[in-house]
Amino acid sequence: MENYAFVILIALGIFLIGWVVSRPSLTAVPGGKILAFIAFFIFPLVATVLGASIHLDHSKSTQFCLSCHVMEPYGKSLRIDDPTRLPAAHFQNNRIPRDNACFTCHTNYTMFGDAKAKMRGLKHIYVYYLGKVPEKLALYEPFNNRECLHCHAGARSYTETSPHKEMGEQLGSNQMSCLTCHTKTHDAAQVDKAKMWKGDGT
Repeated sequence: MENYAFVILIALGIFLIGWVVSRPSLTAVPGGKILAFIAFFIFPLVATVLGASIHLDHSKSTQFCLSCHVMEPYGKSLRIDDPTRLPAAHFQNNRIPRDNACFTCHTNYTMFGDAKAKMRGLKHIYVYYLGKVPEKLALYEPFNNRECLHCHAGARSYTETSPHKEMGEQLGSNQMSCLTCHTKTHDAAQVDKAKMWKGDGT
C-alpha cells in the first residue's frame, strides 16, 4: 500500500512540476505561487520521507539481507535439515518471522538497536560495492543473551526446561552465553554439504 502511495505521489509531483514549468504565468497569482510551492517543495519533501521509510522497512527483510552474494550461504543455512542448528530451527518452526529472520536475531534489543542495525547494514552495503569484503565474516561483538531472551524470556518452553531453569540468573545477566550450549549456528562454510529442508520457507 505504501509503495502505491509513493508512486502516486511521485507521479502527481512530476505532473504538477511539469504544469507549473509549462505555464509560468500561473505563478503571477497567489494561488499559482502556492501551487508552485507545493509542487517544488512539499511534494519532494513528502516523497523523500515516505521513500526513506519504505526503503528502511525493506532493509529489515530477509530477502534484502540475502540479496548480497556473500550472504547466500547464510540464507541457505536457514534451510539445513537439522533441528539442532539454531538458525534453521528458528526459521523452519516460525519462531521468528521468516520475512524478517536476519533482522530479528541480529538486532540489538536496546533503545537504539534498530537504528544501529540499519547503520551497520549501510556499512555492509558500502563495503560490498565499494570496499573489500573480508574472507571470513564475524559479528561486531559477541552475541548477547538479551537478543535471545527478547523472545524466550517468560516462555514456558524456556523457563521450565533444564538448564534454563537452574541457570536463569546467569543467562539473564549474560554471565553465561546461550551459545555455550547452542553451539550449532550458521556454519556457512559447510552449508553445501548439508541436507536441506524442502518445506515452505517463503
